[in-house]
Amino acid sequence: MQAICIRFYVQEGGKHGHLPVHEWLFKQARDIGISGGTVFRAAAGFGRHGLQEDTFFELAGKLPESIEFFADEGNIEALLQRVGVAGLKLVYVVHPVSIGITGDGLVL
Repeated sequence: MQAICIRFYVQEGGKHGHLPVHEWLFKQARDIGISGGTVFRAAAGFGRHGLQEDTFFELAGKLPESIEFFADEGNIEALLQRVGVAGLKLVYVVHPVSIGITGDGLVL
């Protein structure tokens, strides 16, 4: 199956309202009908906030996270629209993906 993957990049510990950004994104995705998502916590990263590395506990809450979803193009566009309406300024990437299940030789 062909789909679109979107990956948002945020700083760990970031919030929108009273929720962590990844939880807020998960709620929006569920409401749209996206069936799942994943958060990845980085070991290191650099960008506009400089270099951050997972070397000491003092950095807890300051490392980059990526939040990833895949769905059809319409659902990804709906998610991006909700993020924009909410006033969030998130860096993201979008790319086409093929989805399959191992072991049965099928690509969905």
